[in-house]
Amino acid sequence: MVDGRAGSEPESSDSMRTFGAVVQALREYHRLSREEFGRLVGYSKHTVASVELGRRMPDADFIEAAEPALGNTGALRRAAGHLERQPGLASWFRRWAELEKLAITLYTYECRMVPGLVQTEAYARQLFTDELPPLSDEEIEVNWVARAQRQRLLPERPNTAFSFIIEEQVLLRRTGGKRVMRETIGHLLDTARLRNVEIQIMPLARMSHAGLHGPMQLLETPKHRWFAYMEAPECGMLLSAPEAISVLNGRYARLRSQALSIEDSVSLLERMRGDL
Repeated sequence: MVDGRAGSEPESSDSMRTFGAVVQALREYHRLSREEFGRLVGYSKHTVASVELGRRMPDADFIEAAEPALGNTGALRRAAGHLERQPGLASWFRRWAELEKLAITLYTYECRMVPGLVQTEAYARQLFTDELPPLSDEEIEVNWVARAQRQRLLPERPNTAFSFIIEEQVLLRRTGGKRVMRETIGHLLDTARLRNVEIQIMPLARMSHAGLHGPMQLLETPKHRWFAYMEAPECGMLLSAPEAISVLNGRYARLRSQALSIEDSVSLLERMRGDL
C-alpha cells in the first residue's frame, strides 16, 4: 500500500503508536538519531520515523534488527506481541481497514464483486474458495471472520454515512449460484433500509460512465481528512494527496448521478431477486 503524499499518512492503531513510542524511547536512551539508528538496522530514517509515529506496521526484520541495536532487553519483542496485525486481511489492506473504523463518510464503487462490507457469508466463502493459489479450510475461516468483523461497522456506526455503487453486471454474474445470489440481493435490500446506507446500481446500458478506471473507495475521518483506496491483484494503494482525492471525489459524484436513483435501484434489486 502506497501513501499518496510523503509525510501525509493516515491515523494508526493504538498498538502501533505504543510500539513506536517504545522504539523512540529506547533509541533516545541510547542517544541515537533516527538516521544513526536506521543505519544500524538497515532502514531509512523515514521508515524509522514512520514506525515511531505509529504510521507503519514494523515487519519481523525490523524488530529483530532493532532489538540488539537498542540493548537486547527483549522489550521490543514483547511489545511486538501486542501489535494488532488483523489476521485475515491482506497486508496492503490493513491500514485502510483501520481507517474504516474511524470513518464518518465511506464511499465504495465496485465493478468486480459485491463490496466486502455488504457480502453474505455464502457469497464471501465462494470468493475465498475461488482464490488461486487455493486457500486451506483454516485460511478461508480466518478470512471470513475478518470480513464479518468489518461488516459490524454498518450497524455499529449509525452516524457514518455509507454509500455503495455496484455494477448491475456483478449481480447478473450469479457468483455462487442462484441461491447464493438471491440471498445476496436480499441482504442488499435489507442493508439499504438502514438510514445511514445508500445503495445504487449502475445499469448495464450507460453511454457515459465515470468509473471506467476501476473500483475505488473514499472515506472521511472525524478530523475531516479524506483518504482513498484503490486495489489491483496482490497490491493496494492508499491515497491522501488532496489533488488525487479531489479527482476521485469528482468521479464518485459523477457516478452517483449516472447510477440509478436509490428508489430505482431498490426496485431493480427486487425484480432481480424475483427472477432468480
